[in-house]
Amino acid sequence: MNDLADRFLSPANPNQRRYEALRALCVDRLPLPDAARRFGYAPGSLRNLLSDFRRHPDRPFFLPSARSARPPAADDPKAARRTRVLQLRSQHLSANQIAATLRQEGQPASVPTVAKILRDAGLPRLPRRTRAQLELAARPLAAPAASVLELDLSPRSFRTDFGGLFLFLPALAQLRFDTLVDRHGLPGSHTLPPAQAALSVLALKLWGIGRPARLMPDVLDQGPALFAGLNAVPKRSTLSEYSCRIDPRRLPRFAASWLDATANLGLPAGSSFDLDFHTVPYHGEQAVLEKHFVSKRSRRQRGVLTFLARDADHDVFCCADATVRKADQNEAVLRFAEAFRKRTGALPAELVFDSRLTTYAVLARLDQLGIRFLTLRRRSPNLVRDLLAADGWQQLALTNIGRKYRHPRALDRSVSLRGYPRPIRQIAVTGLGHDQPTLLLTNQLDAKPAALVDRYARRMVIENAIAESIDFFHMDALSSAVPLKIDADLQFTLMASTLYRLLGRRLGNGHQHMRARQLFERFVRTAAKVRIDERSVEVRLGRRAHNPLLIAAGFGEDRPAIPWLGNKTLKLVIGLDEPKQSHPNL
Repeated sequence: MNDLADRFLSPANPNQRRYEALRALCVDRLPLPDAARRFGYAPGSLRNLLSDFRRHPDRPFFLPSARSARPPAADDPKAARRTRVLQLRSQHLSANQIAATLRQEGQPASVPTVAKILRDAGLPRLPRRTRAQLELAARPLAAPAASVLELDLSPRSFRTDFGGLFLFLPALAQLRFDTLVDRHGLPGSHTLPPAQAALSVLALKLWGIGRPARLMPDVLDQGPALFAGLNAVPKRSTLSEYSCRIDPRRLPRFAASWLDATANLGLPAGSSFDLDFHTVPYHGEQAVLEKHFVSKRSRRQRGVLTFLARDADHDVFCCADATVRKADQNEAVLRFAEAFRKRTGALPAELVFDSRLTTYAVLARLDQLGIRFLTLRRRSPNLVRDLLAADGWQQLALTNIGRKYRHPRALDRSVSLRGYPRPIRQIAVTGLGHDQPTLLLTNQLDAKPAALVDRYARRMVIENAIAESIDFFHMDALSSAVPLKIDADLQFTLMASTLYRLLGRRLGNGHQHMRARQLFERFVRTAAKVRIDERSVEVRLGRRAHNPLLIAAGFGEDRPAIPWLGNKTLKLVIGLDEPKQSHPNL
């Protein structure tokens, strides 16, 4: 009998619930707060029901409306939305929170629509809650553990905010990235193989999220996970641990193989290189790290000194070394030349760097090897005074510099330096926007002064490129969203930079030297609809103003098989709407 009594005291049907609550008020004379508490109403909601009942006492309680009597169709989106709204209300979410959740799930509904669904279902409004109570009620969703075994390649479709990542898949498939990673023994596990782990890190580098910790809100997006061939994005701790498991001795060989592979895609090794140091600062108290100069702070600070080389012909980083120590930092340029000779069979033809990179004695060794160099000389007050008082200044006509500084004055002469065995060519330049003359040193005796000044002006871009890598590729790993070991961070930055250069070269029309940030904003930062079927993965990119350039570059014609996606064919559909079904009466 108690079970039967519960049918009346705890009714499940909304109409019966109203009936029992009003009966308790009108027949049993139960106080309104007690009746509201018994049947799950707010006192104000029950008072409104009582007022409505007084105005319409003949209202039938147990006759369903024609709309509710009609069974909803299986594919009725309104019925599915109503069911989802009621499910979310069971989690004590407000109408605003339910509307936000539906918007994220791709079936948007306005707050008034959600409120009407709840009202029609007989559910009362939730009591007012403080911000702390709302945050406590909104339980975070638990993302699944990343596993290649749980990758779902069955026919399905979803929306992703990371649609532009799939523009890099044709190049990665052509490079056989999975085979490259396996050949060099990068770490992995049964559920997170080496290729999938490396692709997960590379996806974060390719997507310009910057250094702030903005990564975790996007872990539930299925786009980056499918890009890497996983069911979900690995957690931040997993990616950080992965970089610690990589043997540092394997990274240089892996980077060399990567550069050799990209040469077949239109990025052969150049002959002229820009060199520079960059210090990744450390902000802790206890660390066995040396102090190095940090250019952006103009001071010496504990950190990791990294050596970077950029191919000036193709505007791409080709070497990144995080093992430089203060005692041997002057020899870094010689180690780069030797490593380049081992990889290509020839020494670099030209090296361009600033005065802090090495010493005059190392310049002499570069000259003995037959390597042309172009560097700066540090200025002293006496040297500047003598230069300004000297005769023989001539005006130059430059092309690779701003219009305001295209006609500087130069003094070309030979000078003797301590540690350099013979006279060396020095070009002093004024009118470049500096208070004091710029002093260039070179062993290129036959080159015209204007050509040398133009060439060094191109070298200045490497400082902008390093700044971009810090900002866009979040190269300062000690303060990035996913803290990686410096040597691993540098190599993945090198690969991401190369992929953006390949993208720019394929687009053509002036995009070859466009910054990665600009390419990202114009072409990569776009949402997409992904549809997986038995044989292919179709990625329908959103409509963008620059999509015609992607179509002209042939991205819509690519049909590469992606090994880590079950060899399914990748189809990129660029800037086209879904086909519309015509009305049968039209």
